[in-house]
Amino acid sequence: MSDLTTARQAAHRLEEAVRTVVHGQDAALRNILACLAAGGHVLVEDVPGTGKTTLAKAIARAVDGAGFKRVQFTPDLLPGDILGVSIFDPRTQEFRFRPGPVFADILLADEIN
Repeated sequence: MSDLTTARQAAHRLEEAVRTVVHGQDAALRNILACLAAGGHVLVEDVPGTGKTTLAKAIARAVDGAGFKRVQFTPDLLPGDILGVSIFDPRTQEFRFRPGPVFADILLADEIN
């Protein structure tokens, strides 16, 4: 089997897995899967209540081992809330980095205004 056929079958299985959870978002799903295959980023804009968060979560679950995180963009959001912070551990006398949500495979940035 060629690499193209294998990739096409994998994309079809992924699409079918997501469609078991999300209905009525066919165009958005296809565009997101195309961006995912190309290694790009996606901006999904729509009115509230149309299933954007559910769609992102379903894709993360369908992609084996993909981590999903969500950031609510509120006025008090700080860079450390997205990137992570270094926290001092007094037991070991060392700083430990706690990664923020930006290190997830799929990050939902919600309500960017």
